[in-house]
Amino acid sequence: MPDDEEVVQTAAEAAEGLILSRLKNSNVEDVDVTVTFEDGVLDVDVYLNAPEADEDEQVVADDAAIAAQSAVDDLFEDAS
Repeated sequence: MPDDEEVVQTAAEAAEGLILSRLKNSNVEDVDVTVTFEDGVLDVDVYLNAPEADEDEQVVADDAAIAAQSAVDDLFEDAS
């Protein structure tokens, strides 16, 4: 089983990776990915400020949170 730190790191990397794959770095003014994993509960909060981006910031932030959750699901699936 993955430990809490591995879960948090996996989720954060997945969220950040999705954001950077969808938006140009120059369009991103601010990004904050907060991940907690306590008592088996994953909480992912993504704040994104990219006013010059071609894509909707909220959609990208939501997709990043979903990508984080999916990466953690895969992590646990691979561990079993």
